[in-house]
Amino acid sequence: MIKTRFAPSPTGYLHIGGLRTALFSYLYARANNGKFILRIEDTDMARNSAQAAQAILDAFKWVDLEIDSEITYQSKRFDIYKRYIKQLLDEGKAYYCYMSEDELEQLRKEQEAKKLRPKYDGRYRDYKGEIPKDIKPVVRIKAPLSGEIVVNDGVKGKVVFKCEDILDDFVIARADGSPTYNFVVVVDDALMGVSDVIRGDDHLSNTPKQIILYEALNFKIPNFYHLAMINGEDGKKLSKRHGATDVMEYKAMGYLPEALLNFLLRLGYSNKDQEIFSMQEMKECFTFKNVSKGASTYNAKKLEWLNAHYIKSLPDERIINACKELGYDFSSKLKLLHMLKERAKTLVELISSAKIVDNTPQSYDENAINKFVNEISKDLFNKYVNEFTVQENESKYEEFTNEFLQANNAKLKDLAQLLRIALTGVSVSPSVFAMLEYLSEDEIKIRFNNFKGKING
Repeated sequence: MIKTRFAPSPTGYLHIGGLRTALFSYLYARANNGKFILRIEDTDMARNSAQAAQAILDAFKWVDLEIDSEITYQSKRFDIYKRYIKQLLDEGKAYYCYMSEDELEQLRKEQEAKKLRPKYDGRYRDYKGEIPKDIKPVVRIKAPLSGEIVVNDGVKGKVVFKCEDILDDFVIARADGSPTYNFVVVVDDALMGVSDVIRGDDHLSNTPKQIILYEALNFKIPNFYHLAMINGEDGKKLSKRHGATDVMEYKAMGYLPEALLNFLLRLGYSNKDQEIFSMQEMKECFTFKNVSKGASTYNAKKLEWLNAHYIKSLPDERIINACKELGYDFSSKLKLLHMLKERAKTLVELISSAKIVDNTPQSYDENAINKFVNEISKDLFNKYVNEFTVQENESKYEEFTNEFLQANNAKLKDLAQLLRIALTGVSVSPSVFAMLEYLSEDEIKIRFNNFKGKING
């Protein structure tokens, strides 16, 4: 059975690049009737944060990626890691290294003088001498000194690492006894039955080290898939300068998880020309045959377009609940929701528009007044207010207004912006006629008369 995992470190928020990795891992498991698990890699006690761990869980809850078992925390598994470190020591596959800071510094200087890559020289690999005093040893694995390690990567294809070029006897346990990243990852993936490891290609250089550990521990080596990075539109690695990278920031900015997941899927995955994917479609069609080997480019406009699509197409209840989480309730304002959602790119924009329409303007955009109010438009507006009568619906308001304009030899552009400003206080709004249908007769008259007083002094 295929089993995948996502294993973030709780040292900060969940990055959207991490969420894409989690999504691909989740979809691959679902597409193959497998299981998907979440493991919190919290062995770095100095940098771990309970708040960061909670942020990861909050993000998973928001995007609704289902986990198939209880969440595992590495910090609760130290006894397991110590047992396997001892096994490697007992079998002679690992050893204590007593190299001091002075020895290490001297070695680095010698290698630098010879223009060699900094590398541990294995001096304690088969050490038989007297054990140095006052040195707390690290534990190193006995890595192969020659030959090749081949990774048949599910995305990149065959990748070959020459042992003499990239490997030394790397540390698997620090001087304080705590295990290192590569060691705990291998132990956990093996014991948890992870069959397919899906991660960013910044982890590719760790793979040969992990394969050495799989073999030393007599564990089955999983399949590896290394995803290319997400770049900003300038071609550089995605960072905060390109926009939000924290998953939960996207919620705060008014993006729907359906849109964000669809967006992340398309950053590296294609299925012919399809752009819109429901979660069910994602689960059914996902395959690594369609995952790109090259880096993807973050496109904020594409995310906005997808978000606008989901705002328009998702059921009202889904949008209402999402807006409630952002502090606004459309439950009793369905007509207002329907009026606004066709134009909104984000839920924040939707809510902002709703507040503008729903509340009597307390002030007016002076720049808009200076731009659109002149003697001709002012006289036209005053006359429109005097002749205004309540109509049945949006189309009737449009018909009434067009007849008024025709009778006065005027065009809609001479009047529309003043109507917008009168109704909302600003010059950008939903359809004027839709707003007239939504607002009560009394409210319309209040807004018209208030603005009439403003422009007539």
